[in-house]
Amino acid sequence: MKMQRESARFTDGSKAPIEDLGGGLKRQMLGYNDELMAVKIWFDEGITAYSHAHRHSQVTYVVEGEFHFTIDDETKIMKAGDSCYIPPNAQHGATSPTGGILIDTFSPARLDFLED
Repeated sequence: MKMQRESARFTDGSKAPIEDLGGGLKRQMLGYNDELMAVKIWFDEGITAYSHAHRHSQVTYVVEGEFHFTIDDETKIMKAGDSCYIPPNAQHGATSPTGGILIDTFSPARLDFLED
């Protein structure tokens, strides 16, 4: 597991690695320490991110595209400029009929995203 050095305060988005997660999803780490993490996620058209839950608080911001976002038993259509808060341990997932980009923030950091 690798934590970002405290002095790494800036991320050049054109140089930061983009991880292909498979299944039409890609992820780019934007910045993190033990307490906070921001991640950019690309969805191909028609892709569904599996429903899951984790111990972290999460805020998701829609950069572009349309997402059908479900938190527990509630589903909302979200578009560019919209955001949502996901409490710890809430079941959640999203489908993007158009393809799009999300910025996910987590507290504390998702250590599982940092494993080699």
